[in-house]
Amino acid sequence: MKKTAVLLLAAALAAASCSPKKIEGTKLAAGTPAYQLAKDIAALVPQYDPDKNAVLITAKGFNVTAGDVIEVIHGTMGSGAAQLKTMSAEQLKMALGRAASQVGERKLLLEAAAKAKVIVTPEEIQKVLESQYEGAGGEAAFMEALKTNNVDVAFVKKMLGDDKLIQKYFEEKVFAAIKISDEDLKKAYAEDKTATVRHILLLTQGKTDDEKKDIRKKMEGILDRVKKGEDFAALATEMSEDTKSKEEGGLIENFPRGQMVKPFEDASFTVPVGQISDIVETAYGYHVVKVENRKKETAPFEEVKAQMTEVLKGQKQQATYEKLMADLKSEAKFKEVKAADVKPEEAKK
Repeated sequence: MKKTAVLLLAAALAAASCSPKKIEGTKLAAGTPAYQLAKDIAALVPQYDPDKNAVLITAKGFNVTAGDVIEVIHGTMGSGAAQLKTMSAEQLKMALGRAASQVGERKLLLEAAAKAKVIVTPEEIQKVLESQYEGAGGEAAFMEALKTNNVDVAFVKKMLGDDKLIQKYFEEKVFAAIKISDEDLKKAYAEDKTATVRHILLLTQGKTDDEKKDIRKKMEGILDRVKKGEDFAALATEMSEDTKSKEEGGLIENFPRGQMVKPFEDASFTVPVGQISDIVETAYGYHVVKVENRKKETAPFEEVKAQMTEVLKGQKQQATYEKLMADLKSEAKFKEVKAADVKPEEAKK
């Protein structure tokens, strides 16, 4: 339920360098570990067959292929990528779909950084590496961990360099203009600070348009039952697909602004207490939300001013990030190619 923070910019996904020529995507070489991983995955999600190398995303200047996604997964996870084969077909399809989107988004960000003439120096990259070494207990331990997991060192170093480039692009060119005024702070202080809600979720991630229509129709039926007086908590336990909250009757307690995806947050902080929302659509699926309670800040303004400043800054950064990505995708005519249907679960057996 919690949204992916702007820190997804540092997610372990690498991208090809920018070029005026259309980049058609990676095709995995037969006989390599990445190729074999793709073959294993294709037993459940045929779209990732390395021999077919399906195009997953199209955009001006590049395509993202199945080979691109598997190359990134194998390059960052090494032998740990084998755990993907233990997932159900539907789980794997959704995970790979998210990975493909992130690979494409990362390419757009690297292009934007290049156009903005952002440069990462060798010294900055070395600092990033040294930070990684320190976290692993030293350079030798870091390299040994990569070796043990069959992770390609050069791939990881390029990934970290790209991470730094994107981070620097956001710090210098995107977020630098964000300011938090006293008026912003006073307005936020007067608003409800936290909300407690119950919700029912039907997942739509990885679903086709036709499947989503059926799921929405099912949610309409659930909403109708709630409006007719059925117990919301009991329905959430019975029907919700949010595994974290369903056993508690869909209860999510005292969460602050900026923690949930925006459509869910908007419903939680605008629907009157005791009332039920219409169907709310998020990246996760369709929700129905019942607002149980909301609370305002009780500490003195001056005590929470610094904390509120950071919270508001994070919210503005998230909104700025989302708008930037939408604009970049629109400009590049970024389009996700519909995934082929996964094989039935029996194919895994």
